[in-house]
Amino acid sequence: MASQKASTFISPLATRRFLLYSCLVFSKPRQIDSESELYDAAVKMLTRRAHSAHEMKQALERRCENQSLVKKVMTRLKSGGLIDDGRYASLFVRHRTESRKQGRFRIASDLRARGVPDRHIEAALEETAQQIDEAALVRQRIERKLRAFRGEIVDKKLASLYRSLLRAGFPADVVRRELKSVTRESVPEAGADPE
Repeated sequence: MASQKASTFISPLATRRFLLYSCLVFSKPRQIDSESELYDAAVKMLTRRAHSAHEMKQALERRCENQSLVKKVMTRLKSGGLIDDGRYASLFVRHRTESRKQGRFRIASDLRARGVPDRHIEAALEETAQQIDEAALVRQRIERKLRAFRGEIVDKKLASLYRSLLRAGFPADVVRRELKSVTRESVPEAGADPE
């Protein structure tokens, strides 16, 4: 009985530290009442990184409860060319394909999560598809992963590599084709049960 109470006891000092930490990390941002201050806050957010229109609207709504003020600032940002979902999508796609070596399905999913309309996503993906060879990206990722593997490449490692490439957003047929060419082994077809 005494051991149960001792194990469930939480120090008041630990609780205070957690509360202090949570207040610093999860606190609500300072509320803004004027259009000029809200616009300045939006520009400051845009200097840190690009935002989609949806992301910016959500960020401004956290800073200001007045919806008409948020709408005015969003209109001002769009008319000034500071917020443009088409440009944002093309920059995002280019960064994700060149830097992170991700596939089109993963990139499209991430852009949808950020509130970018499908027409902008498809246009940006088409533009990038003309410039970048997706099979070459898959080969680069495969070669990098194979260098990290130690020992013999067994089916378990190939399956892990296959799943990681699918999570990265590459089409299954391209992944299978490139895995076959790089490893010179047979890669099971999708949906086939291993024996």
